[in-house]
Amino acid sequence: MQFDSLGLSPRLINALNEQGITDPTPIQTQAIPHAMAGRDVMGLAQTGSGKTAAFGLPMLDALMKNGRKAEPKTPRALILAPTRELARQIHDTLATFAQGSALKLALITGGVGFTPQIERMSRGVAILVATPGRLVDLLDRRAVDLSKTEFLVLDEADQMLDLGFIHSLRRIAGLLPKQRQTMLFSATMPKLMEEIAGAFLTDPVRVQVNPPGQAVAKIEQKLHFVAKAAKTDLLIELLDAHRDELAIVFGRTKHGSEKLARQLENAGYAVAAIHGNKSQGQRDRAIAAFREGAVRVLVATDVAARGIDIPGIRHVYNYDLPNVPENYVHRIGRTARAGADGTAIAFCAPDEMGELKDIEKAMKAKIPVASGAPWEVVPDAAARSGARPGSKPRQGQGRPNGQGQGRPGGQPSRRPAQANAAAKPGAGSAKPRRPGPRKPRAA
Repeated sequence: MQFDSLGLSPRLINALNEQGITDPTPIQTQAIPHAMAGRDVMGLAQTGSGKTAAFGLPMLDALMKNGRKAEPKTPRALILAPTRELARQIHDTLATFAQGSALKLALITGGVGFTPQIERMSRGVAILVATPGRLVDLLDRRAVDLSKTEFLVLDEADQMLDLGFIHSLRRIAGLLPKQRQTMLFSATMPKLMEEIAGAFLTDPVRVQVNPPGQAVAKIEQKLHFVAKAAKTDLLIELLDAHRDELAIVFGRTKHGSEKLARQLENAGYAVAAIHGNKSQGQRDRAIAAFREGAVRVLVATDVAARGIDIPGIRHVYNYDLPNVPENYVHRIGRTARAGADGTAIAFCAPDEMGELKDIEKAMKAKIPVASGAPWEVVPDAAARSGARPGSKPRQGQGRPNGQGQGRPGGQPSRRPAQANAAAKPGAGSAKPRRPGPRKPRAA
């Protein structure tokens, strides 16, 4: 099947051809006909499957055919995304498809001043792409009016819930007209999603490509069991094998990612970092340099787990395993995009065995082991002594269950003393992490 068989206008077909896009992906093939018919759509598909075009093309087609001029402050279509990076990616993709038409787009996210965004809305836009937090800020300032919005899209809705945007979404839902078309797209289906679907969708058609939580089949996954103190040496060793190819390295914390970026820079890599402590301008410049190839290695927190669509990314490293199991799939989905191949390599230290178990449970699959042996999980002292009756032993402490410390080929670490210390319960960098409740992050 090709796009011209889905009923899209010749203008959009030509725009796709100019981008070299001729064959729709499975989620596009399933979702676009229902959306063209005016139905509400709930789409479940993994990251990198082409969801932006799945909801964007039928929406653009309807707006172009209608031809109604946008009124000040009143977008005809609203697209909500959880992060600034994803919102920008959606905006830029749709702007490319709409090039040459009369449709005007606006991007509303945090990290920049209010005044330019308020002025932009006052001139009237057809399509508003926004993060929920900043949209609520502009609603409070009466800079946006949603009373005449005809189309609503919730992209990566599961992450919006995970980031704590549920209250913002409920408020936005109450300001939208009941007569509208709504499309919700997500890679996973947590229980709270049913509430969101019930509040936003009316008699939706459900389309699903892969079971929720599964990764793209073309991603080759590998797992290294490695002591925390040996992770950086192993990363450099693996990066050396493909210095000319683009790679993303995911860390867990802002400070840890910044430190790792400096270490890689000292090792001779062209590297940039993006995380919550970076300004929006710094984040945009880093991604632009990465896209252009001036930067070969991008170190990032989960702020980049969704929203970076660069076909040339060949390698993704999970330097630290994510706290949220579903984020593993989103992280590795930065590679093998648009049908390309890619590799995803995960490091697992003794205090990350719990995260690994949760990730494999969510994917319903084991990650193939490239080196090392699983760490033996042991209860901590408090759990063994019964200091917290009824509590479960913390997973995350462990010792090597087999030979080798996660080096390629099962070779011992170059830092045996540190590696052995990290492998002992309660020692040094292997100190168990006590997860706490996740707080909402500003978009």
